[in-house]
Amino acid sequence: MFSGSIVALVTPFHENGEIDFESLENLIEFHIQEKTDGILPCGCTGEAATLKHAEQKKVIEFVVGKVNGRIPVVAGTGSNSTDEALDLTSFAKKAGADAALIITPYYNKPTPQGQYLHYKKIAEEVDIPIILYNVPGRTGTNMLPETIAKLSKIPNIVAIKEANPSLDQVSKIISLCDITVLSGNDSVTLPILSVGGKGVISVAANVVPRQVHELVSNFKEGKFQEAQKIHIELFPLFEALFYETNPIPVKESLALMGKLQPHLRLPLCRMGDESKARLLKVLKDLKLV
Repeated sequence: MFSGSIVALVTPFHENGEIDFESLENLIEFHIQEKTDGILPCGCTGEAATLKHAEQKKVIEFVVGKVNGRIPVVAGTGSNSTDEALDLTSFAKKAGADAALIITPYYNKPTPQGQYLHYKKIAEEVDIPIILYNVPGRTGTNMLPETIAKLSKIPNIVAIKEANPSLDQVSKIISLCDITVLSGNDSVTLPILSVGGKGVISVAANVVPRQVHELVSNFKEGKFQEAQKIHIELFPLFEALFYETNPIPVKESLALMGKLQPHLRLPLCRMGDESKARLLKVLKDLKLV
């Protein structure tokens, strides 16, 4: 279930800040048509940090219903409060999500033992497959391979989205335990696959879902040169989608492609003119606009 290209789906908004469910449904159908292997609503790219919990639950329920079992749905249910993450994960289970992605607690920076107890409590109380999410650039703390190995012994902790770009860390995780490793950075998906990763939870797949799917599927089929070619072709996009804070550039890209309106919730704001001009050039070079 947890392999290939899983899109870290954006959350479209209307100008008044309300969730644009019509555009969200269109994005879901776009991804299924373009062979995305799984859909992740309400992650960092989905602006979960500015969604009220009631809204987050509504988006998860909506996506599960519209996907209707055609591909796996992984619900973003993390929080820096264990009780809040537990509540969201319980809801995702009831809503019919196939798994939950749970970020390491941010801001309060728990110790490795605190991280372990956080995930252990949720995993033991909610019988749903759990994907750990390590993203030091967002949380201010790194989850050590030894902690990941310890957590992997809990039966329903089945995978990790590793957004620490260190291949040394990924290699150590794979050497210490039997857990599915998914890239958390598009720019290092190919290298992570080469050391034993199984796929990617992708920002770029919002824009080029078929190509990201094919990058991973080609590698898995032993078509290494084809996978490398896609990686090289998409690398400027991988960089462009982080010219400014994610998901600002990816929403701007989707707006230029006519998929949604580029509205965000404060404190995120529209892309600056200089960055937007650079992004537009990359999109034009790839014939996306």
